[in-house]
Amino acid sequence: MGKFDSAEYTEINEEVPSPKANNARKVSVLPLVFLIFYEVSGGPFGVEDTVQAAGPLLALLGFLVFPFIWSLPEALITAEMGTMFPENGGYVVWVSSALGPYWGFQQGWMKWLSGVIDNALYPVLFLDYLKSAIPALGSGLPRIIAVLALTLVLTYMNYRGLTIVGGFAVSLGILSILPFVVMGLISIPKLRPSRWLVVDVENVDWNLYLNTLFWNLNYWDSISTLAGEVRNPKKTLPKALYYAVILVVLSYFFPLLIGTGAVPLQRDLWTDGYFSDIGKILGGVWLRVWIQGAAAASNMGMFVAEMSSDSFQLLGMAERGMLPEFFAKRSPYGTPLFGILFSASGVVLLSWLSFQEIVAAENFLYCFGMILEFIAFVLLRITCPHAPRPFKIPGGTIGAILLCIPPTILICVVLALSSFKVMVVSLVAIAIGLVMQPCLKLIEKKRWLKFSVSSDLPDITTDGPLLH
Repeated sequence: MGKFDSAEYTEINEEVPSPKANNARKVSVLPLVFLIFYEVSGGPFGVEDTVQAAGPLLALLGFLVFPFIWSLPEALITAEMGTMFPENGGYVVWVSSALGPYWGFQQGWMKWLSGVIDNALYPVLFLDYLKSAIPALGSGLPRIIAVLALTLVLTYMNYRGLTIVGGFAVSLGILSILPFVVMGLISIPKLRPSRWLVVDVENVDWNLYLNTLFWNLNYWDSISTLAGEVRNPKKTLPKALYYAVILVVLSYFFPLLIGTGAVPLQRDLWTDGYFSDIGKILGGVWLRVWIQGAAAASNMGMFVAEMSSDSFQLLGMAERGMLPEFFAKRSPYGTPLFGILFSASGVVLLSWLSFQEIVAAENFLYCFGMILEFIAFVLLRITCPHAPRPFKIPGGTIGAILLCIPPTILICVVLALSSFKVMVVSLVAIAIGLVMQPCLKLIEKKRWLKFSVSSDLPDITTDGPLLH
């Protein structure tokens, strides 16, 4: 076998099917754009806390500046690495090829856990938007039953296939964005530009502000775990990421521009669900109900997109021999059967946590995973400079390093602002992953469960980067 530099990664050829090709239809550009949209955003629901934490000016600037610091670098790295390794498993494969299977497993554990924690938010947020209309959903047994029923229905959609999920995401995306277009047109006579300039630096909750920005503008790399299900990924994935970045930034910035400019500022009111109150102020009850419906739909879209990413990641790890072989089993619809079941179980177990605890814990784990991704990205540029990259970020190795510096600084700030409780819980979760991998290797050695590496995939060795 030769070094990766001198070999062809056959999947990069668009005529060659991805590993473990199945009979399920592949995802095209438009559904992929909206899957990314829901992996990252889902609309402006959840950005309200930035206004409460920092006021209108810093909230607006945050959603203009933050994408250049974080979203754009992450999306560019995802486009390059996702087309370099167009297979399910995504960032797990990137880290494994650069740092070896042990750290690839740690990446998979941290990112899967952060994804499941993230997904536990959406049934809860869905019911929070509906409880004003149906008070019984606010607490108690009805709420528990509703969370379980909603999780079951959306899990079944994932089971039925990515083309179903992709079409569902497109429909929900339009539904999520449309009421804010209408609200923007209604608000024009009431806009007061001076309201956008309000700032009080001495009363900024930087922890809430940065965590909310970070949560609303990350997870661009999640789509990489579906690369094996994408039609012609070397062209489709970069194009979909480009359009999704534009869509996400606009879906945050303009609703904030409308809400802060058309309504007198009361910072304490800016919390989850406040956009529906603004809709009522500007357009009446009908607009409030429409926004509430869009918010509920958005949470469903984010749930199905996140679960798709999480479950296909487990499938990709099983195809790499990192997890027992049964995780690679597909349903008749081509979806990862056990990956979906495990991800759904994690969502149910974590859905009792509060919104703030979920966001903080998820961000902490996600930050560690991103550090490994940045290291893998730069290391592969150094060790495999001539490897086939259908999409390549210009600037060479120095450019790659410079691209990673701003988001790395941001990661350090987010980690430093974490509470002691969140830090302890997250570090315990990381420690579990450090021990779990050797335990799985022991189980494999004892042959208590079957592990296997797909013959369709290029080799990953422990003594260097990806070899062929």
